[in-house]
Amino acid sequence: MAGTGWRPTLSTETPTRLAVRKTYKLYIGGAFPRSESGRSYQVHSASGELLANAALASRKDVRDAVTAARAAVAKWSGATAYNRGQVLYRVAEMLEGRRDQFIAEVKAAEGGSRKDAGLVVDAAIDRWVWYAGWADKIAQVHGGANPVAGPYFNLSSPEPTGVVGVVAPADSSLLGLVSVIAPAIVSGNTVVVIASETRPLPAVSLAEVLATSDLPGGVVNVLTGKVSEMGPWLAAHMDVNAVDLTGVTDATSAVELEVAAAENLKRVIRPSNPDWAADPGVSRMLALLEIKTVWHPKGV
Repeated sequence: MAGTGWRPTLSTETPTRLAVRKTYKLYIGGAFPRSESGRSYQVHSASGELLANAALASRKDVRDAVTAARAAVAKWSGATAYNRGQVLYRVAEMLEGRRDQFIAEVKAAEGGSRKDAGLVVDAAIDRWVWYAGWADKIAQVHGGANPVAGPYFNLSSPEPTGVVGVVAPADSSLLGLVSVIAPAIVSGNTVVVIASETRPLPAVSLAEVLATSDLPGGVVNVLTGKVSEMGPWLAAHMDVNAVDLTGVTDATSAVELEVAAAENLKRVIRPSNPDWAADPGVSRMLALLEIKTVWHPKGV
C-alpha cells in the first residue's frame, strides 16, 4: 500500500543455489558453435570424477574449421611481424589474468597438486611470451642475403606455409597445447587444432582467451572429440598445407595419417616423446615456414 513504507523481508538463511554449468563448445572462425552433429561426450578428471560434457566434433566440423582457417590466412600472414608479436603478447596477458582458472582445470585434468598445476600454467604463459618475442626476429635470424657469383642481390626470407592441422598432445593439456599452437601462428600460419580427447577443457578455455584477445577469428580453431574420427579428414584435406601429429601416439595410426597427408604433399611434423618442459628451440617454427628466394640485379 502506498505510503506505508513497506520493505521486502530478506531471509537470514543461506539459499541453496543451482550451479551454473558451463557448456563447452567448439571454436571455429571466432565463434563458439556446437557440433553440427549435436553429439557430446563425457570428460572426466584424473581421479575419475565427471567434469563436463564436451562437444563431439564431426568431419563436417573439420571442414568448417579448415574453411575458417583458410579465410584467415591472408589477413594474419599480411599483418606485420611486430603486430603479430603484440597480439600474442596480449594473449599471454589474458592467460595471466585467468591463471587461477587454468590452474584448477589443469589440476583436474592432469592430477597432482595445485602447486604442480601452477608451475605448468606459469610455464605455458612464459612460453607464449617467448614465442611472441620471436615474431619479428625469425626472418632476421633465418633469412638474409646470399653470396652469389654475379651482379645480383639474392635474398631469402621465410614465409608461412598456410593452414596447419594439429593433433594436440594427449598428456599435456595446456603447456603442450601452447607449445604446438604458438610456433605455428607466430609466423603467420593459421591452425585447426584437435584438442586432447581425454583432457579438452583447458583447450576450450584457451579458445575463450583467444576469442577475447586481438587475434582475428579463424587464426586458431579448436575442435574437441575423437582423434580417430577427425584425424583422417584433417590429414587428407586438400586445403591443409601441413600437419602436426604430435598427439598421435599410436604408430600405426600415425603412418596412416602420414599417407593421407602425402596426397597433396603436406609437410608433416611427427616428433617422438617431446619434453614440454625443455627449451622449445625454433625447430617447430622453421618446420612450418617456406623460404622464398628473390634475385634482383644490382644495377650499374
